[in-house]
Amino acid sequence: MSGRALQVLEFAGVLEYVAGFASSDAGRRAILGLEPSVDPETVQTRLTAVDETGRFLGAREAWALPGFPDAGHAVRRLAVEGSVLSPQELHAVGGLLAAGRVLLGSLNDVAAELPTLGDLASRLLAAKGIEASVARAVDAEGTVLDGASSELKRIRMRLSGAHNRVVAHLERCLEGLDERYRVPGASVTIREGRYVIPVRREGKRSVGGYVHDESASGATVFVEPSSAIEIMNGVRELERAEAREVQRILRRLADRCRPLSGELAQSLAALTEMDRRVALARVAARWNGSTPEVGGGPLRIRGGRHPLLVATGVDAVPFDLALDPDESVVVVTGPNTGGKTVFLKALGLIASLAQSGVVPPVGPGTRLPVFRGIFADVGDEQSISDSLSTFSAHLRNLQEMLQHANTSSLVLVDEPGTGTDPKEGEALARALIETLAERRCTAIVTSHLGGLKRLAGPDNGIVNASLHFDGERLAPTYRFSKGRPGRSYGLAIARGLGFPQQVLDRAERYRDRADARLDDLLESLEDKELRVARVLAELDGERKRLTTLDAKLEAREEDLRRVEREHTARARTDARRLLLDARKEVESAIAVLREQAVAADSLTEVSRAARRTVEDAARALQEPRPETAAPPAGEMVLTEGAKVRVGVAGALGEVVAVESERVVVNVGGVRMRVAPGRLVPAEASPGEEGTRSDARAPGRAGPGSWTAPDIEPVTELDMRGLRVDEAEVSLARALDAAAVADIRELRVIHGKGTGALRARVALVLERDPRVEGFESARPADGGYGVTVARMR
Repeated sequence: MSGRALQVLEFAGVLEYVAGFASSDAGRRAILGLEPSVDPETVQTRLTAVDETGRFLGAREAWALPGFPDAGHAVRRLAVEGSVLSPQELHAVGGLLAAGRVLLGSLNDVAAELPTLGDLASRLLAAKGIEASVARAVDAEGTVLDGASSELKRIRMRLSGAHNRVVAHLERCLEGLDERYRVPGASVTIREGRYVIPVRREGKRSVGGYVHDESASGATVFVEPSSAIEIMNGVRELERAEAREVQRILRRLADRCRPLSGELAQSLAALTEMDRRVALARVAARWNGSTPEVGGGPLRIRGGRHPLLVATGVDAVPFDLALDPDESVVVVTGPNTGGKTVFLKALGLIASLAQSGVVPPVGPGTRLPVFRGIFADVGDEQSISDSLSTFSAHLRNLQEMLQHANTSSLVLVDEPGTGTDPKEGEALARALIETLAERRCTAIVTSHLGGLKRLAGPDNGIVNASLHFDGERLAPTYRFSKGRPGRSYGLAIARGLGFPQQVLDRAERYRDRADARLDDLLESLEDKELRVARVLAELDGERKRLTTLDAKLEAREEDLRRVEREHTARARTDARRLLLDARKEVESAIAVLREQAVAADSLTEVSRAARRTVEDAARALQEPRPETAAPPAGEMVLTEGAKVRVGVAGALGEVVAVESERVVVNVGGVRMRVAPGRLVPAEASPGEEGTRSDARAPGRAGPGSWTAPDIEPVTELDMRGLRVDEAEVSLARALDAAAVADIRELRVIHGKGTGALRARVALVLERDPRVEGFESARPADGGYGVTVARMR
């Protein structure tokens, strides 16, 4: 891997941005030390680890890595036999143990689901006993605490008393000084670790004792009086005892931790690795990167963006680049400021980041080969110290590429052949491109040279590409397109900048005719593509609108079905309640008859049949009964006068007429048209017939019984041919059935005739409280011969 190529691509700058997501100095150093790997297995392992960490974080939004100290130096010292750690170093070891314990608790729950995190958890160390001992002994400021040992606590208590006694004695000495020797505002102070009092120089003999220091002017000396020396020596002795006890405590703790030095080093490495993975996962989420597929085919990038543009908040235009198996070299042409150099660097950074274990800013479906070498010649690398011109510097870089590039290399070249004669430069660039294609290198070459646009061919592995440029606004769009060369727009830009027209006209005459025709063809193609894109955008908008309408229609249909279900349930509940009320009335009638003792034998049978009839009807209305398919009508002959039933368990009726697609049946005085498939022969099993004849046959009901003929609810009642009194009975029954079935509209066909039947229908409808209103049908639907009743 070329270090100079990574420098040109600004790889270190991207790592600096990524390292900003680390929470520790160790994690930051680990990220800054990343380098691309050339081993596919290593690359895949790194990316898988970051992907699993991202899944771990995605399920725990509030989770944060426990902070841990940079304890590397302390752990290395601990491994040295006989070493004693300072309080600060011991505190760092304690912090390391605490962080390892907390992280281990978090990772243990996901070890089976996320194996890379499970492996990391196996390297973490949790030693609660030692962690607690260290926490009791030292604090973050490096102080050995009184709780480290009972002896230390005892010594410090004595030391505190000794200090107080010394200070109190010196304050009395200071108060007893002659006014001539006293320093204004003086107080007990410390010099060379011993308590002293300030005295004027001329009074030092009067005070006596030992002079430890003097002021800058020499007028004041700091004296330890002779009377305080013995007390102060006691203080110093206690201080030495304290120091010995502190040293003993530190040695004891270091000896307890020393057997764990290797495990502590592993735990520190695991915490650092977790910090690195968390940072990489967070940056992948920040630039919406997807873990790419490693190897398995030629280069394929979906939704690629330059990492540094994303980092700085630029709304970068994503690009797609997919090479076919027979393609290896992409020649990108287009105008200046079109984004070619940024595109080139983005490609190099995406590949190098992925091989370093950093999920690059790419979309799903990206596949990246593992390149064993990445070479880049981008920008001006003129060197005064090496006496190299721009052209010579480019030649040196190209020479390195040609020496080492092969099928497993990624080669990025920006503007080859510039800085010299255009014809020679174009020839050199062409030879370079053809050589890279022959070696099957994956190469991206950007150029302005028109001759390079004609190199692409079906068999040579070279393909054209371009970055779009808005010719009207003279501004780049940064949209990448493979398979078509780009236009230079040099004269168009000059025209937009106000260049003299006569100069531009002369330049047009000097242009190569082949190049001019190619530019015209490209311009026409871009125009057509723009129109197609607009049409596709309109179609996409129409598709979204239709999708929204479909969703609304489905929601409305669901609402209608829900309302229908609610109404059906409510109608069944109301009908069941009415039947139960009817049962109560039957019971009342039976009670009256029983009191009158009329036909006692038949009364018992009639009571039982009446109760059973009402209870069966109530049960039938409690839950919807699935329809039973009727047997084919072909098994029976439908003729006028034939006895039939509507449905397998439906009402008994008589065929009145047979039409082409419908059969007119008279059921209980009500005529209705039904499909032939719903009719079955009237013959029933002996048991069923007996039951029906006992309970419901006309003319055979016992005293006090109630006969309720089965009436199929209809939406159209044909009463033509009936007498007025027959019509009134039929209409009343049809209204009853419509009310129970919750039918909202009933069409009554009475014909025009003399108008008597129509008048009786109007009278019945007007008196019935269940009818909301009625009116004659429209002329096309029967006019005055049909009355339409609206039910409440």
